Amino acid sequence: MNIQNITQCQFQRELFSKPLVVKFDQHNGSSDGGALLLKAADHRIGLTETMSDCLTERRNPNKIAHGLDEMLSHRVFAIACGYPDGNDAARLSEDPVHKMLAGRDPIEGSRLASQPTLSRFENTVRRSEVYRMGEALAKAVVDRHRKRLSGRAKRITIDLDPTVDPAHGEQQLSFFNGYYDSWCYLPVLGFLSFDEEPDQYLFAAVLRPGNAPDKKGCLSILRRAFRLLREAFPKARLRVRLDAGYAFPELFEFLETEGAEYAVAMAQNKVLLRRARRLMGKARKLARKSGKSAHLYGECWYRARTWSEKRRVIIKAEALVYPGRELKDNPRFIVTNLSSWPRVVYERVYCPRGEIENRIKELKLGMDVGRTSCSRFVANQFRVLLTAAAYVLMQELRLRAARTSCARSQVWSLREQLIKLGAHVVISVRRIVVHLPASYPFFDAWNQIAFAFGARVG
Repeated sequence: MNIQNITQCQFQRELFSKPLVVKFDQHNGSSDGGALLLKAADHRIGLTETMSDCLTERRNPNKIAHGLDEMLSHRVFAIACGYPDGNDAARLSEDPVHKMLAGRDPIEGSRLASQPTLSRFENTVRRSEVYRMGEALAKAVVDRHRKRLSGRAKRITIDLDPTVDPAHGEQQLSFFNGYYDSWCYLPVLGFLSFDEEPDQYLFAAVLRPGNAPDKKGCLSILRRAFRLLREAFPKARLRVRLDAGYAFPELFEFLETEGAEYAVAMAQNKVLLRRARRLMGKARKLARKSGKSAHLYGECWYRARTWSEKRRVIIKAEALVYPGRELKDNPRFIVTNLSSWPRVVYERVYCPRGEIENRIKELKLGMDVGRTSCSRFVANQFRVLLTAAAYVLMQELRLRAARTSCARSQVWSLREQLIKLGAHVVISVRRIVVHLPASYPFFDAWNQIAFAFGARVG
């Protein structure tokens, strides 16, 4: 018996007051009825259209059943709906909502692209096209927020952070990394935040070999971001926050030449530890006296051998108290050109960058950005960009859900609350009607987002 052929099952009276029959016979139905919001978000940003314009059609025009723009949007919307694998295409090929998202008639339209077709699509994209798509993604995000803020942001903060993407095969340029103790890629992700807004918006996702140093690709990402941001926000101050792996001399010289603010962590060394010795002694005394961890802030001027000049270094001298153990020294150092008090620079400027860890967690757990199983490196970079585009659309939904119960939801909650809706699609000569449940608990949030994207009552 093939369980996939069973279209009806029955629960007996001991579970419910009467025998219950379940029938899988609702034609023209979908479990992703709320995904219509994704189409509206994409239309507002112009994201998939801009990215598909970077691709070149090389197939025989007489044998094309699925256009490049259709396949790209199909993959992006599927990832946003929780289908990160190309294998999921077989499950979605006849889904009426996904047909609409891809631009096809939901009832009479032909099937969407199959898994082999999508696999060929992903593996024929060229390096130059992937590069242009990365630029298109960044430009679409910056343009979106320029329109939202009318180009009047006072300060824009750029955060870059690498993360690990374990490899589970023989993917090109996946190498063993001793720090992570695995064969992997090391993608770097870039985020923007505007003034005092709490959200960080993804604008860059660059896949790198598993043995890449943290600084690889950093300057090229920043140059592209600076150019786009200064065109869109000519009066805004630009601020860069980075981890210790990015503290190399060319970075500081670039940021100072560009007139940007920066707060960059720096690994400890003998000279910096010697500068922090007196402050660490005071922190240890406070910790012993109070029985609790203590930290103090200070500063010094420091010049590494490879630096062209001295720079200000913020010192955080921290003594950690663990029950039944000796005090543990935990000195931290931040290189900065900001003139604020050391505590302000460390706690109010640098520490908030830790929030991007939550964005990275969303990309990994909510969007499956690590599905880089193609044998070609460029194909895997293409997949990363598709996932990044899907995440940008989800961030747009969250932005439009301001002052609703979904305003601070993680992407997996947004998907469950706004997208995973049972729908029945009916088409007539004049219009398409999508019937959603009347008892839907997030009706107000869904309607607010729909109206924000231009929907009307009627």
